Amino acid sequence: MKRIIALFLMASILFLGACNYSAGFKKDFGTGLSFNYNGFHVQNVLLVGPGNKVMDNNKVQLNTQMAIVALGIANYGLKEEKVFPGMMIVVTDKHGSEVLKGTDLFLGTEGYTPANATELRGTITIAKPMIAGETYHLKMHVWDKVKPENVLDAETDIVVQ
Repeated sequence: MKRIIALFLMASILFLGACNYSAGFKKDFGTGLSFNYNGFHVQNVLLVGPGNKVMDNNKVQLNTQMAIVALGIANYGLKEEKVFPGMMIVVTDKHGSEVLKGTDLFLGTEGYTPANATELRGTITIAKPMIAGETYHLKMHVWDKVKPENVLDAETDIVVQ
């Protein structure tokens, strides 16, 4: 009986090790940015402000740019040795109304080599109709157009100053 259990455990470990699947969740308490992913391998997701500086809070100046940057993305599906990411960014106000929306920022591309798609950046400009003193909700959704089960979702509130 012990031998059967040991064989079953070894087979399970080998099977799970052969699966190229990943899932996880992380939250940065300084910026409030949280992200979760399924299927993709993801090293980190960061808020980046002007000068490409990693932010340590969620306050952004009006008339500047900021980005959500996903680092170390891997495990894409391949089509003719290329990867095809999709990315949506949505900014909503306190009432849930969309202030900014990009539905597929990689629409129409001819694909990328896996090495050129390990870092994805969704950049937004903090400007009108955003208003200083208001808080907005920023969401990013990344998916794999070849393996649609691969997804990454990130979100945070941003305070415009």
